[in-house]
Amino acid sequence: MEDAAGAAPSPPPAEREREREREQEDEDEDEDEEALHVAKRRKVLCSEFAAITSSDAAVARRFLASNGWHMESMEAEKSIILISIDLTADATTSNAGVNSENPPQKEDDSNFSLITWNIDGLDLGNLKDRARGVCTYLALYSPDVVFLQEVIPPYLLLLQMKAGNYTIIPGNIDEYFTVIMLKKSRVKLLKHEIIPFPTTAMKRNLLVVHVSISGIELCLMTSHLESTKNHAKERIKQLQIVLNEMQKESETTTVIFGGDTNLRDSEVTKLGNLPDNIKDIWEFLDKPQHCRYTWDTQSNTNLNAAYKCKMRFDRVYFRPALEGGHFIPRSMDLIGLEKLECGRFPSDHWGILCNFDVVL
Repeated sequence: MEDAAGAAPSPPPAEREREREREQEDEDEDEDEEALHVAKRRKVLCSEFAAITSSDAAVARRFLASNGWHMESMEAEKSIILISIDLTADATTSNAGVNSENPPQKEDDSNFSLITWNIDGLDLGNLKDRARGVCTYLALYSPDVVFLQEVIPPYLLLLQMKAGNYTIIPGNIDEYFTVIMLKKSRVKLLKHEIIPFPTTAMKRNLLVVHVSISGIELCLMTSHLESTKNHAKERIKQLQIVLNEMQKESETTTVIFGGDTNLRDSEVTKLGNLPDNIKDIWEFLDKPQHCRYTWDTQSNTNLNAAYKCKMRFDRVYFRPALEGGHFIPRSMDLIGLEKLECGRFPSDHWGILCNFDVVL
């Protein structure tokens, strides 16, 4: 009883309510102050990033947001995006070339060109120099379509900034992924989809885009199939998915698949070889030896591998349309064969350049 009698009297309900309101106001003020601080910090980060990359605020905000607003984790990004090579013949602004005295030459509707290349974005060594090398080749050949594998976020940003004359479709935006690039002056994007590989252990998938070229519908696919000899079973399953998807397309549509397949010939044989209506372009062109091996540790020293190995990992398949316009493979060559000034090649893979005749 004495304890109860000696206890401090509780404040009236009205006063307790006012105390709660004051506490809530203090919390709200703290939250407002924190939000203001975050907003200011992000604005500064956007300004810093835009200055470093010569990009605008919108690009900076989008890329920083996708990286969790962590500038300290972006040293690789800083090194790669400080590159001045444009993949366009002129500036990549919306009115580029409109008033030019030398307007762009008319596209040759009788020819179609494609590059597929694993650019080894996971190798951070000489990243800036090798990225410049890749961009130089793309600018040199100006292909209608580009398939890239092992693209990392800073590479994607570089392409978005410097390749304004291409529509760029990534197969993902995290870690490493594939990308398809479509030359805007020639290739009209109709739709695209990403088909997962359900049992991949390496986050691999199949990127599919439907396009129109000179009024002809074309289905384009790229992938980076499961890597290393120990994952042959999964790689064969993924190849089967690719072939199934190629077969699903309308018979009036030409289908072209290209990418880093990591395939050994024995694995294709184990699957029962390719369907009769799907052609390996290298084989279709009578197996030209100058472009047989796309991964060659003897000629390509980027890996400093103690072993010597030559493989045809990178392949291009096509399923011709039964009617309508046709794309007929004409030639295949390797690119990226020259060492850069840094003493390394653009990638540990050679790129493949394919040219097709277009019959309207």
